[in-house]
Amino acid sequence: MTAPTAPTPSASRRIDLNCDLGEVATLVAAGVDDALVACVSSINLACGGHAGDEPTMDRLVALAARLGVRVGAHPGYPDRPRFGRVELAMSPVEIRESVREQLTALAAVARRHAAPVTHVKPHGALYHAAARDTGIATAILFAARDTPGCEHAALVGPCGSPALAAWQAMGAPVAAEAFADRAYEPDGTLRARTHPGALITDPARAASQAVQIALHRHVAAIDGSHVPVAADTLCIHGDAPGAVERARAIRSALEGAGVQVG
Repeated sequence: MTAPTAPTPSASRRIDLNCDLGEVATLVAAGVDDALVACVSSINLACGGHAGDEPTMDRLVALAARLGVRVGAHPGYPDRPRFGRVELAMSPVEIRESVREQLTALAAVARRHAAPVTHVKPHGALYHAAARDTGIATAILFAARDTPGCEHAALVGPCGSPALAAWQAMGAPVAAEAFADRAYEPDGTLRARTHPGALITDPARAASQAVQIALHRHVAAIDGSHVPVAADTLCIHGDAPGAVERARAIRSALEGAGVQVG
């Protein structure tokens, strides 16, 4: 695949930098999640499905509100033992109700801190299921519309996915997402975590990929080919070792390349 034409040196753009947080109690207790909030412009908070609890949401929403960081929901399949990474045999009606319950929990916390819930990003297996199944994507959108405080939240999904098109067709705001710390397959999908090299652990490499996506709108796939990626938001995973170092390197590289983060 031919690489897209590089922008001129003066080219600049803005991109959101988001992080999935509130998922691992030991990391929250160690202050890792607090440090990550300070590195990004948006957070996606686990809200009781695959992970998360009210005290953690309260702590991180309060910090985000102080720092001017946007707060979003990160609902997943209600399956804590497998961290929401296995697709469950749930109907769209059941998914809608489960997601609504999770969003309601976060919205209640957000109201206490006068922090709007600006976006909804499904987690793990639910994220991937919604990306390919418009019935599931629709259930998530309806759950947001059912939840006071989340009615106008943007829906976050992978760049180019049917979910984004479905949400837009129903009049919802959307954000196309790419990943700074995940490897891509030549077809533009994320490399499965069961395969080696799925997670990019080297801060410099993750930072380079972030800049490549933000400025050049493409990513180098696992085989070296170039995949077009037009992203509104870049994700950093907060549950892997070295997340804070990668997040700092990514933000520094973006700003050093003239990309406005926010």
